[in-house]
Amino acid sequence: MDGVPVTNDRAGPPAADDGRRETPDIYRPRYQLVAEQILQLIGELGLQPGDRMPTEKDLAARLDTSRTVVREAVKILSATGRVSAQKGRGLYVADGESMLGARQWGGFFVPTNLDHIFMLFEFRRLQETQASRLAARRASPSELRVIESAVQACRHGYTTGNDAEFDQGDDAFHLGVAAASHNFFLVSAVREARMLQRQASVIGLRGVGGHADAAVDEHQAIYHAIRDGDPEAAARATSVHLDNTLEDYRREIQRRVFGQPSS
Repeated sequence: MDGVPVTNDRAGPPAADDGRRETPDIYRPRYQLVAEQILQLIGELGLQPGDRMPTEKDLAARLDTSRTVVREAVKILSATGRVSAQKGRGLYVADGESMLGARQWGGFFVPTNLDHIFMLFEFRRLQETQASRLAARRASPSELRVIESAVQACRHGYTTGNDAEFDQGDDAFHLGVAAASHNFFLVSAVREARMLQRQASVIGLRGVGGHADAAVDEHQAIYHAIRDGDPEAAARATSVHLDNTLEDYRREIQRRVFGQPSS
């Protein structure tokens, strides 16, 4: 069976002076790791539901593995509703209901309802604090580079006034942290919760407008804690970031929907 220990395959040999990162000898089949890498690649390529994905051959080359392993990984992603393998046509990002049913949630989620915003952020806090903890233990060097690059994209987008670049960096950051948790259920949950959050952005409610400069620094703090292998610091920094983002949403809803002052 084609499998590897988590720490040996993803993180490489630990540095001589790094005594902080956990290195449990947990066996995980290679196809599980590749399934997570495929999810990360979908995010990096900006693929949307219904978009065609790279072929099995291309995925194998990109991820430096065999087509057999890719095929097994695709079976997992198909079973969880993330990928649609269409015979004779190729691989597509699934456009049906996801395994976590975000479209069902979207049926009752009202983006101007403050209670719904609170509940969504409670859910995000549970997901993302745990994802940060796991990322601090499990992130590979390449995953750390993805997170760091996203931090830099957010900073550049903010300093240049490029909202699109900031938003892309913000998505890449949160999904990058989730991917570094090596738990594809968390990756999916984070992705779906952010899809719901975008419903508020569509009507003009933004959760980073009032504290974008602080958000950049908060991303940096989360990245540093993950890079340093400090799970609890990563979780604390994530909680602070989400609490501040929620407060920004609350103020914007009061100002634009209810006509109340934003202070």
